[in-house]
Amino acid sequence: MDAETASNILPKERVPKPNWLRVKLPTGKKYTELRGLVDKYKLNTICTSGSCPNMGECWGEGTATFMILGNICTRSCGFCGVKTGRPEMVDWDEPEKVARSIKLMKIKHAVLTSVDRDDLKDMGSIMWAETVKAVRRMNPEITLEALIPDFQGIEQHINRIIEVAPEVVSHNIETVRRLTREVRIQAKYDRSLGVLKYLKTQGQRRTKSGIMLGLGETKQEVIETLHDLKNNDVDVVTIGQYLQPSKKHLPVKQFISPEQFKEYKQIGLELGFRHVESSALVRSSYHAQKHIH
Repeated sequence: MDAETASNILPKERVPKPNWLRVKLPTGKKYTELRGLVDKYKLNTICTSGSCPNMGECWGEGTATFMILGNICTRSCGFCGVKTGRPEMVDWDEPEKVARSIKLMKIKHAVLTSVDRDDLKDMGSIMWAETVKAVRRMNPEITLEALIPDFQGIEQHINRIIEVAPEVVSHNIETVRRLTREVRIQAKYDRSLGVLKYLKTQGQRRTKSGIMLGLGETKQEVIETLHDLKNNDVDVVTIGQYLQPSKKHLPVKQFISPEQFKEYKQIGLELGFRHVESSALVRSSYHAQKHIH
């Protein structure tokens, strides 16, 4: 076998991730305690199911993220590791289950998120509202962030979130305008901006959005996206590195350097955002407890 034939047959070595994407395993008394509770009671958090690299840090600060409305999404975004297909029936006991989980874990600040439920007439907004109310009823001292889908931009559904008044309402733009059709498929860039703007016009005090990098966007497109978010009165922005969940998902086109993330943070702060979280391992709920003040 010659060298050329071998190179075509033998498995190619995977390109290693940059050093700045390597993280230490989570440790600490608080993390160990919460991990034990999650395993013992089979609690459902995005932190564990998504293998979040910041899990140890967030749990150590009393913050966790919970996903409602099942684990099957009606959309098939090219970046997301959540299963897509026909969702199961809505579990109307879920609000109480989530509230009890938060109480059991002694969480100080909870982030709620969900799959898209375009199969439901209310897009899942009623379950969203009931979950927020149940969490507050059982955990009166807690603060909340709602990381919501776009609800197809239907104001009636968005109003249900506004009425229960989470301290922060977040909706991720995810990527730049040019790549939205490829990355998010059923979502629309301007519709997401419209959701964020509507939240603010209806009195939501703190709004938030996030973008992931490494999908082929240019620096100018990232800056334009930050301008678009600021022009729609978003308060907090998170910027992180996209990592491919599986071979079936969109590939990583580039790894953004720590210096570039710092530059984007500075640009965001100069634009007037209240908070900008910008580094490779940043995810939507990273430092979420700090974004309510």
